Amino acid sequence: MWALPGKATSPGRRALVLVENLSVPFDRRVWQECTTLRDAGWEVHVICPQGTKRDTEPEAEIDGVRIHRYPLRAATGGPAGYLQEYGTALWHTFRLARKVGPVDVVHACNPPDLLFLVARMLKRRGARFIFDQHDLVPELYLSRFDRGQDLLYRAVCALERMTYRAADVVISTNESYREVALRRGGKRPEDVFVVRSAPAVERFHQVPAEPELKHGKPHLLCYLGVMGPQDGVDYALRSLAKLRDDLGRSDWHAVFVGGGDTFDEMVVLADRLGLADRVEFTGRIPDADLLRYLSTSDICLSPDPLNPLNDVSTMNKVLEYMAMSRPIVSFDLKEARVSAGEAAVYAPANDELEFAKLIDRLLDDPEERRRMGALGRERVAGPLSWRNSQQALLAAYGRVSRQ
Repeated sequence: MWALPGKATSPGRRALVLVENLSVPFDRRVWQECTTLRDAGWEVHVICPQGTKRDTEPEAEIDGVRIHRYPLRAATGGPAGYLQEYGTALWHTFRLARKVGPVDVVHACNPPDLLFLVARMLKRRGARFIFDQHDLVPELYLSRFDRGQDLLYRAVCALERMTYRAADVVISTNESYREVALRRGGKRPEDVFVVRSAPAVERFHQVPAEPELKHGKPHLLCYLGVMGPQDGVDYALRSLAKLRDDLGRSDWHAVFVGGGDTFDEMVVLADRLGLADRVEFTGRIPDADLLRYLSTSDICLSPDPLNPLNDVSTMNKVLEYMAMSRPIVSFDLKEARVSAGEAAVYAPANDELEFAKLIDRLLDDPEERRRMGALGRERVAGPLSWRNSQQALLAAYGRVSRQ
């Protein structure tokens, strides 16, 4: 069995990965973690929700990873819908964890910060607990619902504290999250590991550009990602309207790839802004089609607005744009700069006109676009590669195994 150089394998040891936010292997980060552990000799089990169009089987074994899935209806509306979703998910996770049986490590990926309850049950049976913090849920709550620090906010803060307290080791997606684990979570530095999300470079590769995807225009702009209240698709659409109306630029077509809670609302907004004839919404699409759009695009958009969550979060779409050698226009967020560096240009936070001006500038400078794209690909293949994250992940498992 293949193993990472210099890392001892762990034959016969069992890890249970808990996920609620996405199905597996659709969740790319979780799948990379699972296959890394498998290759290091771990027997890996995953409990996650079933997908709607893929990952629909209740039980599956894929490339040696055993996946146990449960039915789950995604929340709609406000916090009450999420309470129902999370309660259902927690019940199924308890049920399936008992079915899996004893494990050496339980590895819980948030949100929500409720899976520590399952981890505590397994800890009583001898397991160690790794908390893989994908999101800062208190900041997510503030950014998504705009309700301020109300009773529910205080509740999610309490759940985060309890999760930190139960965790033997914490995995953070970047240094900003690590700082929160140290400061707010009270964890020791030696128990917090940064495992950055990184695209699988073999998945993101250039294919021949298809000019017809530009719908007769010289340029294609591309957005890839989730469409939720905090993801800034509305900022992107208003910026495109300003690009057309304020800057007088109409030599572009734009494609928005992905789905989410606000997908229908964004389609309506595009129509209201008079963009329906030049903005295309594809929904979620197969990888082959995604590569066609990204390979044809001239500029990629990362319109996440400044808010308590976005400023300190690493955006997967930014790394995926970089893997495809695409130049990026972003708002000026702390972790966006850490990830993209000179592969992006940065508009003042939430300034839609300046965002449009940067698109305008890059459209007129193909050489700068090529330079930025090459820098991004170099970063993703080098310092931000999954290879480095693999080493950090296995170091975290080594730490928890020695405790």
